[in-house]
Amino acid sequence: MPTLYRVIHRPVITEKGLGVKETEATLVFEVAPEATKNEVKEAVETLFKVKVAAVRTANFAGKERRRGRSTGFRADWKKAYVRLKAGQKLPEYVSNL
Repeated sequence: MPTLYRVIHRPVITEKGLGVKETEATLVFEVAPEATKNEVKEAVETLFKVKVAAVRTANFAGKERRRGRSTGFRADWKKAYVRLKAGQKLPEYVSNL
């Protein structure tokens, strides 16, 4: 991957994602489908200035969507669960929820 900002697309801000963040010190991101675990780890450590303990990834197939008679598919995407080392401060990328 050429740049760090192409590895991490956005944080996943869902009820489950925020719950994991609070209870397990784990951040959830949507990442590039071709990104490896090492690239995700380096990107998070560089962008958020934290130490990463482990990275888990999951691939999701795009769902079929219809609008009237026409059908199409959403894009496939990849999610990364990034667990921080003990004692690391969680970055605040969510406010006013």
